[in-house]
Amino acid sequence: MTSTASHKPILDKPFVLDLFAGPGGLDVGGHALGIPSLGIEWDKSACLTRYAAGLDTLHADVSAVRRDAFESLPPEINVLAGGPPCQTYSVAGNGVGREALEEVKKYIERLLTKGESDRKIDKDLKTLSGDPRTAMVLEPLRYAIQATRSPNRERRPYDVIVLEQVPAVEALWHHYAKVLKEIGLPDGTKYEVVVKVLDTETYGVPQTRSRAVLIARREGLGAPSLPKATHLPYEAKEWNRRSDQASDGVYQATLDDGIAPEAEEREETGGEARQHWRSMGDVLAKPVGTHLGRATPFLVRSNYGSSGIPGRRGVRSDRQPATTVTGRISRFVVFQHLDEKIVYEGPRFSMNEAGMLQSFPPDYPWSGTAQAQQVGNAVPPLFGAHLLSAALGLPAPDPEVMREPWEPATEEKRAKLRSHGCGASDECTAQCPRPEDHAPPSSSARPRKNKKASAP
Repeated sequence: MTSTASHKPILDKPFVLDLFAGPGGLDVGGHALGIPSLGIEWDKSACLTRYAAGLDTLHADVSAVRRDAFESLPPEINVLAGGPPCQTYSVAGNGVGREALEEVKKYIERLLTKGESDRKIDKDLKTLSGDPRTAMVLEPLRYAIQATRSPNRERRPYDVIVLEQVPAVEALWHHYAKVLKEIGLPDGTKYEVVVKVLDTETYGVPQTRSRAVLIARREGLGAPSLPKATHLPYEAKEWNRRSDQASDGVYQATLDDGIAPEAEEREETGGEARQHWRSMGDVLAKPVGTHLGRATPFLVRSNYGSSGIPGRRGVRSDRQPATTVTGRISRFVVFQHLDEKIVYEGPRFSMNEAGMLQSFPPDYPWSGTAQAQQVGNAVPPLFGAHLLSAALGLPAPDPEVMREPWEPATEEKRAKLRSHGCGASDECTAQCPRPEDHAPPSSSARPRKNKKASAP
């Protein structure tokens, strides 16, 4: 851990319940801080990755656990965390969640109104936006309420709540903050809350990714604060792209201006020394674990809108941070040998390289199918560690911890984790959720028919 300031942890033994846990981003961040966690995740492949990584997991639907198995959760859990599904809120999604934000706010008041049954609210939520994932953003609040009703917990509220989502949900987090501070939970518990959109590259993640975060502490535990940025924000330079189509159909591109600053250089910003943002080359060029390093220089043409604008592809060099890593990371095209004026398409990012751009440790054991989607959906572990450290009064994490190769679980431990999470040591059981239960209606999918790819 790296810190020159004094820190006073607010909890003696933090234990995190990670809702919508994915392949383990927040849990890996907690691991770097020495914090135990239990994750709830409905996707089978993400659970396989978690079991392989040795992370305690319930392969279950978050809503179902709250309704039917809340009393089975460890009573010592005192930190609630999660990043609800973002597809319907993201600019890359179909947007039905953004249209339903005002309606979702009304449900927050209903949840905090004494006397209205969960059954009635669940029935009404089924009609919300036509996509079952939209209502999932309410689950953290419903868990916070349920904790105050749980005999197994002696009706103790969670001490800390940490949430993150795409920037479009910032307004909803502000509404969360308002009710947690002014109205409180039905038992009277109130929280001090901070909300803001943060940029992950300012915390050492080699990727530009903005997230709306909420950090809440129960009254009496002190006012929460946002994590202090450790790196400078990325500011796009003047990149001059020359798209001369060569005879073999490959595009050439050249860099116009100076070299990006080295990661170890520091600048004084607001009276504090910050490192420069980390580039793709900073993390991928150097060998670590079984990663042999990637030859530089290279250019990356993303398959995702640049600067949050869908339809406009971005091109960046190894001397820049990656664009937002999404489930399309496997489609990013990498061009190499730029220094010799010979440009050709090189190997695309492996899953371990994609994970490293998210700040996952090298050799993280990605498993199951749709691995690119797992990587793209995950909370960047280093960013997650910063959120948890700020929420719990701990020193900021050392980014180099995430560079250490991950030790996968033994077959024995993996079987034990799956037996706990799925009900059997080598397979899913009837208690495991079905993927179709959270699938959006077919009408909400964006049309792809006859859609042609555009040039970089």
